[in-house]
Amino acid sequence: MTLIKSISGIRGTIGGAPGDALTPVDIVKFTYAYCVKLRERLRKPQGERYKVVVGKDARISGEMVEQMVCGTLLACGVDVVKAGFASTPTTEMAVIFEKADGGIILTASHNPKQWNALKLLNEKGEFLNAEEGAGILACAEEDNFDFADVDSIGSIEEKDFTDMHIDAVLALDAVDADAIRKAGFKVALDAVNSVGGIIMPRLFKRLGVECVEVNCTPDGHFAHNPEPLPANLTDLCRAVVDNKADLGVSVDPDVDRLALICEDGKPFGEEYTLVSVADYLLSRAESEAKAAGKPVEEVIAPYRLTTASNLSSSRALRDVTEAHGGKYYAAAVGEVNVTTKMKECGALIGGEGNGGVIYPALHYGRDAIVGTALFLTNLAHRKCTVSELLATYPKYHITKNRIDLSDKALIDKILDEMKKIYASEDINDIDGVKISFESRKEWVHLRKSNTEPIIRIYAEAATQEAAEKLAGEIKAIAGKIIS
Repeated sequence: MTLIKSISGIRGTIGGAPGDALTPVDIVKFTYAYCVKLRERLRKPQGERYKVVVGKDARISGEMVEQMVCGTLLACGVDVVKAGFASTPTTEMAVIFEKADGGIILTASHNPKQWNALKLLNEKGEFLNAEEGAGILACAEEDNFDFADVDSIGSIEEKDFTDMHIDAVLALDAVDADAIRKAGFKVALDAVNSVGGIIMPRLFKRLGVECVEVNCTPDGHFAHNPEPLPANLTDLCRAVVDNKADLGVSVDPDVDRLALICEDGKPFGEEYTLVSVADYLLSRAESEAKAAGKPVEEVIAPYRLTTASNLSSSRALRDVTEAHGGKYYAAAVGEVNVTTKMKECGALIGGEGNGGVIYPALHYGRDAIVGTALFLTNLAHRKCTVSELLATYPKYHITKNRIDLSDKALIDKILDEMKKIYASEDINDIDGVKISFESRKEWVHLRKSNTEPIIRIYAEAATQEAAEKLAGEIKAIAGKIIS
């Protein structure tokens, strides 16, 4: 059994003893702490009600966890809006639609079906920052409960926000629904038996896209490892080829990550989902500015011709951004860090290289629904195949390795020494140590684990072999540092 507490929420396997897994006791304690900190943060006038949206993916444990969360919210005197089966971005949008004070998403994202989690949102439908998350963790450890009396118990209502979310996506100026309909696309969809099987077919129907459904029954019995990596998408790759589809679309259980398959059944590459969408939006901004005879940033205000992603994401986004005359910014790993950086630099588009597209014109959260609509718009305008589109982008390969250590104290020693050894290169230490070798367009990122004596090594180069070689060099140097 496993229970992991972090600033972004609490996640664990279902069953077992309190404190060792995600049990009803842990769910109540954590939800109660969220309510306490919600009141402290917003400080509404006496008598004003608090409202929280609760959405869930299709995990088998979802009903149980939902009842515990909603019951605790009611017992705290908080009104509840149950969104039912809802993607993570849909629940985030629902907080905005409802003008709610917060939200709780019940999903363990790409983790196996034994897992579930509580992910916490603020009144903007965005994840809490590190300080807020730490406050909730501390509060949950106090075991100091004070629930509402019978006249102050919260109310509960149920709403489906799926179509409202799709409406908001299709209302975006950057989504060209007419061009998509005219293109007559056929898409194969793998929703890994979760809520993507509800919202994605509805999106495709609204866009006039023929959808071949693979693993789309939302029963929580995941047909394969739910992380949308090439090794887990063999059924989808086969369906694309067998059905002569224009592309394959894969989403994870809570639909915040988007992976694509080319028409030939080969992976588009999850790093390139964001790259392609950014390429389209940057190009569109340039075209609109030229047509209007105005500076680009005047046309796209309040945004700027900038993009952002985390340090472990592909350099391809930077290359594409700079090719359009824009500027790229890097953030520490973690969605809240990326959205914070996007707000700081006024990014037109951003996200994470794992297929997470964040389009602030809609909301500050990873969203496979808007990512799909923007990608299809780009494809429709380009009038080319998915593989032809991929061929237009800079080609890089990322490898992922790790260093296992006997003592966590060795981690900082290795990171500090790496900065000294590679002092002549471009160093970024906002999240571990990233060393960029600009002359050959390669980089390596060393990140420490918060829970284990491990350093994760991400390396990128023009070829898989070069990336592996770079990672191997770093591992060898690390070995010498601690020997």
